[in-house]
Amino acid sequence: MSEPAEPTARNLADAHTEMPGLKGRKAIITGGTTGIGRAIAVLLASEGVDVFVCGRDPQHLQDALTRIREVGKGEGISLDLADPDAVDGFVQAAKDYFGDFDIAIVNAAIPAKGLTTMSAEELRYAIAVDFTAYLTTAYAAADVMKDHGDIVFIGSVSAHLLGAEGSVYAGMKAGIAGFAEAVRKELAPKGIKVCNIEPAKTGADFQYQSFTAEEQAEENRKETMLRAEDIAVGVHYVLTQPRRAVVQQISIAPRARGEE
Repeated sequence: MSEPAEPTARNLADAHTEMPGLKGRKAIITGGTTGIGRAIAVLLASEGVDVFVCGRDPQHLQDALTRIREVGKGEGISLDLADPDAVDGFVQAAKDYFGDFDIAIVNAAIPAKGLTTMSAEELRYAIAVDFTAYLTTAYAAADVMKDHGDIVFIGSVSAHLLGAEGSVYAGMKAGIAGFAEAVRKELAPKGIKVCNIEPAKTGADFQYQSFTAEEQAEENRKETMLRAEDIAVGVHYVLTQPRRAVVQQISIAPRARGEE
């Protein structure tokens, strides 16, 4: 009885594009202690990225670092990005920890309402965190990266929905979308890639002040709200594309919520 023929070897050369590994890379993540930022930090750490995070609450920072270190490497600092020197302090602390870095996830943000429903103090604070700190973090990251790296902004679909009840937040996110597009063109020739990821409503620890944990759980059950891990997967996709390709923008919305 003759031996069965050996199966023909499969040629997979064009089955999938190159996917650069993340192991050994170094990432800073603003707002990396809760919600979307924490999910990104945990996923990247699990893939071998050394992460340095910041957040306003020391307890949230310690909780996040405990989880990050269960799957990989990480360190962080507690500070308020609304403070004028906070971004420089964060970036310097990151450099003291692991030297230069080649990934910057610009994520930290707070809720903001309509223009006429906020105090002047609340307005200035929101602008400092949600807009100014985005630009200054990108500035500092580009200075460190020089000719190789990835900057990922976590924006919002609010930039396009432009609801009256959140006019300040929507306006800032529209500004981030425009900045991301322009700075991508500026930094591309230098070897730095820029992407803006725009999530729809996503579960978070503090994002929705009038939205209870029970209501979030119910929306999660009905799949009408995203989970932070969904956004982290989007970041992973962006960072694992070949250097010749740049993912310019990603919008992520719940399947079951048709208006997003």
